[in-house]
Amino acid sequence: MRYEVPCLIRLQNVSKTYNNGAKALIDVTLKIKNGEFVFLVGPSGAGKSTLTKLLYREEIPNRGQVILDGKNVVRMRPRDVPYLRRKSGMVFQDFRLLPRKTVAENVSFALEVGGASNKEIKRAVPAVLSMVGLAKKADVFPEHLSGGEQQRVCIARAIVNNPVLLIADEPTGNLDPETSEGIIRLLKDISTTGRAVIVATHNYTIIKRFPARTIKCENGKLVEVKDDEEIDLEIL
Repeated sequence: MRYEVPCLIRLQNVSKTYNNGAKALIDVTLKIKNGEFVFLVGPSGAGKSTLTKLLYREEIPNRGQVILDGKNVVRMRPRDVPYLRRKSGMVFQDFRLLPRKTVAENVSFALEVGGASNKEIKRAVPAVLSMVGLAKKADVFPEHLSGGEQQRVCIARAIVNNPVLLIADEPTGNLDPETSEGIIRLLKDISTTGRAVIVATHNYTIIKRFPARTIKCENGKLVEVKDDEEIDLEIL
């Protein structure tokens, strides 16, 4: 019997129109499985940000269903939203590290706000720093790190709660090509642990260097980019 990988994300006929009349998403359907690595591409205003905000329940669709890890995000009670967000980790282009906290403190802060015990923090933080290659940088402050190292701290912070989904928004935008490749390799490795990873990017070189499922946002629609299809550079 063939084993079917569970579906982590399911969007069914989702539409989102903002108060100014802008149609961000139009009747969108999408499935992403556990452990899947996905590139999300498209020009500004095409719907990429709206799509990720729906998964994080920062936005709610006007129509359709958004299912994350078996939970209906649209019908979720406000008091349950923090628990939903612990299932998702976010990685940002501009790092957003706390400058007066060390590497370990930046990562542990994500656990502290979630109510983790000191015992849990002491166990989880060294393990996740080792995973991202920063075990020897635990007591260093962000200003003394390279851009690539700062992004690795962000990744460690995003996965320390053991989320089922990791969303990276332009994670290589401020990095040189060699460092960018290292970050994408790390994100792909993370997807092999069973977490789904979505990388929103304009970096065409990275997409070509690391072939993966690629979804294009265009005029409120989602289009699967086929393996042999060239991505229009004008949309990136």
